[in-house]
Parts: sequence; structure tokens; C-alpha cells
Amino acid sequence: MSVMFDSYQLGKFKIKNRIVLAPMTRGRAGEERIPNSLMAEYYYQRAGAGLIITEATVVSAQGNGWNHSPGIYTSKMVEGWKSVTSKMAEAKTPMFLQLWHCGRASHSDFHNGELPVSASAIKIENGDQIHTPLGEKDYEVPRPLTIDEIKQTVNDYRLAAKNAKEAGFAGVEIHGANGYLINQFLESKTNIREDEYGGSIENRFRFFKEVIEAVLEVWDPDSVGVRISPNGAFNDMGSEDYRDTFLYTAQEFNKFNLGYMHIMDGLAFGFHEKGEPMTLADFRPLFKGAIIGNCGYTRELAQERIESKDADMIAFGRPFITNPDLPERFQNNTPLTPFDDMTYWYSHEAQGYADYQNHNAAVL
Repeated sequence: MSVMFDSYQLGKFKIKNRIVLAPMTRGRAGEERIPNSLMAEYYYQRAGAGLIITEATVVSAQGNGWNHSPGIYTSKMVEGWKSVTSKMAEAKTPMFLQLWHCGRASHSDFHNGELPVSASAIKIENGDQIHTPLGEKDYEVPRPLTIDEIKQTVNDYRLAAKNAKEAGFAGVEIHGANGYLINQFLESKTNIREDEYGGSIENRFRFFKEVIEAVLEVWDPDSVGVRISPNGAFNDMGSEDYRDTFLYTAQEFNKFNLGYMHIMDGLAFGFHEKGEPMTLADFRPLFKGAIIGNCGYTRELAQERIESKDADMIAFGRPFITNPDLPERFQNNTPLTPFDDMTYWYSHEAQGYADYQNHNAAVL
């Protein structure tokens, strides 16, 4: 039997297997960004995972940058998430809410004509466009946050953490990956500030550190995870000093006794090609908590990483969309439903979201 199906003690949580539902933005929360019964059904269908990390969830209106993504900054959003966590309680699968701020990966169409914000006034230049409420648009040059605004944003994370606890989650994950706001502060490519939040790696990490400290005012450390993407090029990321930056970051994480570090080590989202890709083995000696690997994993590669002890768990994204019973299929060597057709993945409807066949009668 593969070690992937062994239980695991994640802090105070007894995880039934080493398979994690990765956070994936799916856009089913509607224009008001309030979670709903369709989302509850989607997560419940995938409750065979040992741990579920929700889709990225914005901590403030300023953080918005994706059509119909959920939020956690109003009472109605909290009530909406309660409908999800109450249903998930039946499955007894721990569920962590991912806290998100898009930063420059947004557009003024989301903000009543006001520019999106970032660490510095550096535009996304990878040739992509952004889907806004008014259609596809070019990215804009963001406005740098002032120090007072940085402090307010940290407060937004603190409030979001409180709201997540009220909504019934088991914990939270701080999204510091994929070129969103925290990642924009962390990397030298997107942070050219000359104040205490820019320059040295220590200064660039300061915003991430303050967010972690704010969240830990609300949650026990073993109920908090962090996510990073050291190899990532998504949202026009990738810095020359990426290796030093992320090794330092992992060492700093370790000081907080966090529950886990979620590393997008795979290259399926693109690689910045600034050097050799960083691996889970680079981070294992630096962080004593659990390590979750992610991005492009197969069953075989996941098993290899866990057996080598470079990872404690592996998160799966796209295979989990079309195979809601993925852990059962892995365990029984059942063929996977392919995910070639992405037409309906972001349709805002049930199709391409909660309508895939699930053989797991114990969950359904």
C-alpha cells in the first residue's frame, strides 16, 4: 500500500491521507462574491482528500482581481462560507481558507476606476490580458501602497483571519505565491521600494512577516499554512535572487512554528529560468513543519516525494476538477477522467464544476 494513503498528524489534525485538494480559483461566488450551495457541493464531492484548501479568497475589496471569486471581508460572505463549512463538517475533512490579495494582478475595472496596488509601480508585462467585469483588458501600471496603506492591508488580513474562524474553518493558508500581492513585495523583480519594505531580502519579507504575525493573533500556529512559488513565472514573476530570497523566507517561516509550508515546486505553471529549479529537498532542512508539494504532480511522483520524506503531503489541482473522487481512484488504480476540455471551468455555472462523476458513495 502506498504511503500516500497513510494517515498523518498535521499539528492537532489527524489527516486521513496525504492527498490535498489544492486551492484553485473557480469563479462560482457570483458578482457579490458570496459563497453558495453550489460551492458547498463542489467541496463536499472532494472530501476524500486528507486536507482541503479553498480557492483563493480576497481579504478586502481592494484585493479583488478575478471575476466571481469569493471574499471573506463582509458578514454576508462569512455567512456564505458557513454554508460550505457546515456541509463539510459531515465529511470530517479539515478545511483551510486561503487568504488572497491580487495586488497588481488586477485592474481599475474592479475598483471603480482606481488603479490596482502593489509594492511598486511595475506592470505585468508577459503579454497576457486580464478578464475584468467589462471584458479582457491590458494590465495597468499599479500604484505603490503607502506605508499607512500597508498597515491597513495587514489589518485586512487580520480581520479576514477572524472572519475565517467565525465561518467555521479549521485554519487558514496565507497566499504568498503566483505573483499576487505578498509575492510582489517579496521578490526583487516587483519590489524596488526604498523604504523599510524594500531593498534587502529582510525588508522585502517584512510585509509577509507582518501578515503572518497578524494572522497568528487569531489562529494557533498549527492552524496556519503559507504558500510560495519559488520557481514561478505566473503573473510575470521570477527574480535573479530567487534562490536566496526563498531560502531566507523558509528559514523565517520556521521561526513561527507554522502548520505547513505549501511549495509550488512543479513547473506546470511555467518556470522563470533564472537558474536551476528549486526542489522540495532544498527546503526540507530549513522547515520543521509539514511540507506540501504542488503543481503538475502524478500519482507516481507524489508517492516518490512522500516516500523520500521531501514532502509530507502532495496537493493536486486539475486532476481533482474532473475526478472529485481522486484519492479513491489513486488507491484503486482507476483510470482518471482527462481534463483536456477547459471550456466550462470558469463558466460560473455547475457545468465544468460540480457535474463530474464521483464513484465515492461514502462521500456522496
